Amino acid sequence: MAQPRDHAGLPDTAAADPVEHSKVLAETFDAVLGDEPPRQPPRPIVSESWQRSLAAHVDPDNRTPPVVYGPDEIAELRAAHPLDAVMPLLRGTLVSIADEAMHVMLVTDAHGHILWRDGAAKLLTEADRVGLFPGTRWSETAIGTNAMGTTLAVDSPVQIHSAEHLVRTYHAWTCVAAPVHDPDTGAILGAIDISGPLYTVHPALVQLVGATAQLAEHQLRVQLAIADERMRVRNMPHLASLRGAAGALVTPTGRLLAGEPYGWWPDRVELTEGVDRVMLAGGREMVVEPLAEGYLLREPRATVRAPAAITLRFLGDGVPTMVFNGRDIELTQRLAELLTVLSLHPEGLTGERLGQLLYGDAGNQATVRGEIHRLRALIGSDVLRTRPYRLSATVDSDFASLRKELRTGQLDAAVRGCTGALLPRSDAPEVRELRDELVVRLRAAVLDAGDVDLLLTFAEGPSGRDDLQVHEELARRLAPGDPRIGPVLFRRDRLRADWTAGSA
Repeated sequence: MAQPRDHAGLPDTAAADPVEHSKVLAETFDAVLGDEPPRQPPRPIVSESWQRSLAAHVDPDNRTPPVVYGPDEIAELRAAHPLDAVMPLLRGTLVSIADEAMHVMLVTDAHGHILWRDGAAKLLTEADRVGLFPGTRWSETAIGTNAMGTTLAVDSPVQIHSAEHLVRTYHAWTCVAAPVHDPDTGAILGAIDISGPLYTVHPALVQLVGATAQLAEHQLRVQLAIADERMRVRNMPHLASLRGAAGALVTPTGRLLAGEPYGWWPDRVELTEGVDRVMLAGGREMVVEPLAEGYLLREPRATVRAPAAITLRFLGDGVPTMVFNGRDIELTQRLAELLTVLSLHPEGLTGERLGQLLYGDAGNQATVRGEIHRLRALIGSDVLRTRPYRLSATVDSDFASLRKELRTGQLDAAVRGCTGALLPRSDAPEVRELRDELVVRLRAAVLDAGDVDLLLTFAEGPSGRDDLQVHEELARRLAPGDPRIGPVLFRRDRLRADWTAGSA
């Protein structure tokens, strides 16, 4: 009689006696790889994965997965990955369970590279021995059948137990994984996995991991909706400039944000990079105009010029960058300072006042006029107006977004969006004042919030990395057995030593 099983799970007997079931799987494994008929064939999902893995020349006697990224690269990869935004949710949902049940939680990117790991401290050493640590690649082509690689291959929750792994090293392990999808494109972003010793197998883990992946996707969907609305509001002047002619705002991936007339547009438009025309259903041709973010679609006869769009990215140690009407432009420090001040005063400034805000009492009209001339050469006299000096454009900036998020209490967005101080090498009075305001307000808000995950994210970022008080507070709040406390204590002690040496 066939034993009951779900799409991704194991026979019910696996949870009742996982060790005995692993012996049956081992017999099946040896028979299949020895080209002998097995008494009990592998599950179809396992058999198909073995075939894919063997076709990729994975050696069943291979010991561990390849290490693709070093420890010094992981922080940057995490910060750039979309799943970084849902890690507090994943930790809150799975880590406490993993810790109690002797599991580790693993999160990969779409290619199977482990980027995050948390869980039972006693198991982490054993996990290190078999390559279950950040930087290793767990795709089927790299290390054969495993829950992370197979869930990415079949785009469905998967449970792999004991000798269902193609590589013998992992026959003492059981694991469950589920994919997480991009709410914008539907593409797989990565996998969430729970792994542990084979005796920890439990049928409920499939449902738990699958439900957690759905929660993560829901949170990403909410964040996307918020970002969409902000983008729509910032770019509505472009649509309004068409003055009743048919037009639409779409995201960089082609999703519709707003359109006139209502109900005339598809939910998504297929756009190819560099294309200047697109044909809609029904044979309607539209001109594609790149904006600072996304695109404006308009009828060819709609010739009204859309207002200029400027996006400023001035936080952090990198080169200050402006996106002007879809074009990336690297700026000098002086031009970045000038744009910062003008963006903070949309009503306009006299030359004298602009000089004071940029250069203090030492500023003079000639210096201001020189920088104005250089900026007008970049963006045009129709965008940089005079009498008073002002920007005639839709302006978006990372520092204005950070300021708004602090004002409205969106601390998680503020911490994740803050890539560093505003123009850190600038001595312009207006820039220096805003920079100090943002740094002080963000730090105080995070310390007062009482959210350990938020505080940890802040400590890992540029604003908190060298902050001794932040690390002291984290060391106080994290439990002794928390797997995240080791790096915190190491960094705290290093900062203490630096502070002591500097005081000597």
